[in-house]
Amino acid sequence: MELEIRQSALAVIFAAARAAHPFEACGLLLGSGNRIERAVPAANVAPDPAVHFEVDPASLIAAHRAARDGSAPDVAGYFHSHPNGLARPSATDAECAAHDGRVWVIVADGAITCWSDGTDGFEPLSYEVTHG
Repeated sequence: MELEIRQSALAVIFAAARAAHPFEACGLLLGSGNRIERAVPAANVAPDPAVHFEVDPASLIAAHRAARDGSAPDVAGYFHSHPNGLARPSATDAECAAHDGRVWVIVADGAITCWSDGTDGFEPLSYEVTHG
């Protein structure tokens, strides 16, 4: 599956990573199917945000409610940054993953990688940047 990510969503992800540095940024990816329409930054409430991320539960609940009432797209996945420069899932990411098929976007050193959080672990996804 090739993922489609709107340029505006990528801009939000990169801005969040720059703003959070040297800590991990995190947030939600909103869309449906293989399309990411929006990225919404969220507070990183992890006890040690320099090496971990945890999306603020209130942001996650609000996003699911908005999707249910039709005022926002579904929660398709999550994004976070790796200030260490490695744009791939870490051992901690693998331990914390829900294996629910959602998309994970990891940003590091000005680049992103995309992953599907499947039942057998993370699988890389190719992506295309779209406009509009």
